[in-house]
Amino acid sequence: MASHRRPKQPSRARVSVLTAAAATAVALSAQVAAHAAPQPNTSDVKAQIDQLQQEQEQAAEKYNGAKERADQLRKQADQLQDQVARSQDQMSQLQTGLAQVAGEQYRTGGIDPSVQLMLSSDPTGYLDKASSVQQASETQTEALKGLLDQQRRLDQEKAEAAAVLASLDATTKDLNQAKADVNQKLKAAQDLLNSLSAAERAALKAQQQQDDRASRGAARVDLSSLPPASGYAAVAVAKAMSKQGSPYVWGATGPSTFDCSGLMLWSYAQAGVSLPRTSQEQGDVGTRVPSLDQAQPGDLVIYGSDRHHVGMYIGNGMVVHAPHTGDVVKVMKADAMPINTIRRV
Repeated sequence: MASHRRPKQPSRARVSVLTAAAATAVALSAQVAAHAAPQPNTSDVKAQIDQLQQEQEQAAEKYNGAKERADQLRKQADQLQDQVARSQDQMSQLQTGLAQVAGEQYRTGGIDPSVQLMLSSDPTGYLDKASSVQQASETQTEALKGLLDQQRRLDQEKAEAAAVLASLDATTKDLNQAKADVNQKLKAAQDLLNSLSAAERAALKAQQQQDDRASRGAARVDLSSLPPASGYAAVAVAKAMSKQGSPYVWGATGPSTFDCSGLMLWSYAQAGVSLPRTSQEQGDVGTRVPSLDQAQPGDLVIYGSDRHHVGMYIGNGMVVHAPHTGDVVKVMKADAMPINTIRRV
């Protein structure tokens, strides 16, 4: 007969040991998790946001360059397409003229052999035959040569237009990618901010303001306190300084919002001077200034090994610039960031 004994219950001591072991395991798991995903502090977040802002500005300058190239290609494509249309019209007029000659000859007794050759599907062969048998008059031969030249020009213009449109398509893809990169960096920076508590965000803002005051030396600089500039540089400095407090917006060239190179572009445009669109290109304009102590008001100060940022020297060791998203046009110490080159426009 089978046994029906009740299973033996675990002892109270054994239960206590198991409970303690489970608690220890949970505590260890929590410690491992905390070690694997430490909570970011304000200093770490600030460093990451600063890096993202720099990467965002790099992407913005790439966007500016692609946009400038796309605008140029679009204008060139429009011009070529207009020229193709005009050439096609001229071609049609030449063909119509030859057809009228043929029609007139037919009505008056038959088409001249030379005109038949001219209207053939092989106009190049016509010229060879006409030369050998002297069937074409000089006027007719010149007319057909004009037709052939026009056809060659038309084919060349069509090929050029097709190449420009292909370049425009590739540049548009670069433009869209650069725009996506900018937005991705901005979102990453915002996500980092959102990961902080309200108190941590307040501490981060206070730290940023402290760093900003250290780099500026003053909340707002007045033109009267600066060394005088001359010529168009004086106009550019005055215009740039008049935009202190205007928001940074990537891709903007004024008159109320700017990115770094857009502020330089707009300010010098008010002085009648045309600058290229990007900070990289602006780093090649004019003449090189050997060192910061030789800089003059109006000089462009280019920053970073990749030339991703630019400011305008205003004197007293300061530049005016448009820093990054979330900030405004303001002044800072000219050597607050690594200088790549200084250019006198």
